[in-house]
Amino acid sequence: MNARLHAICFDFGDTLADEGSEVKNAAGVTLRADLIPGARRLIGELKRRGYPLALIADGFRGTYENVLGHYGLWDLFDGIAVSEDLGVEKPHARMFVHALDQLGVSRSHYDRTIMMGNNLARDIKGANALGIISVWLDWAPRRSKVPADQSEVPRYTIFQPLELLGVIESLENSYPAKP
Repeated sequence: MNARLHAICFDFGDTLADEGSEVKNAAGVTLRADLIPGARRLIGELKRRGYPLALIADGFRGTYENVLGHYGLWDLFDGIAVSEDLGVEKPHARMFVHALDQLGVSRSHYDRTIMMGNNLARDIKGANALGIISVWLDWAPRRSKVPADQSEVPRYTIFQPLELLGVIESLENSYPAKP
């Protein structure tokens, strides 16, 4: 049996939810939004397979509780790192470390942890800096599609959320079998 990944982390906007569909209140908290096609199925399937999941997102906690709660996904996340709570934004290491600490993932296992996000300068750069496997979801037109430098180059690029399942399978097949 091949070794498994230790955790899978997600950004929110244009990674799970379509930022173009967000309806916000006067304080900037998103009240509702559409999910990206395949995002709900992906989270459900990963949870069914027993992967620890973390949300690592910049913004207001209420946004994620409202949107993910509406779709029954909020409680599927085992770790949560929200910039409003931590006082920093990605790519700051504290965002990633806080979430992975909640999952019990040691730094020596960051290389078997995935971060999927849409923002090269925040999600990919932050993951790369810590040795986390970076997966860029090139889905929406709202962010730069060109890395500013080597620190923003993703290890994997996907175009739809469900493509992450193939990345996971490929990674796990490349790991040595457990004794």
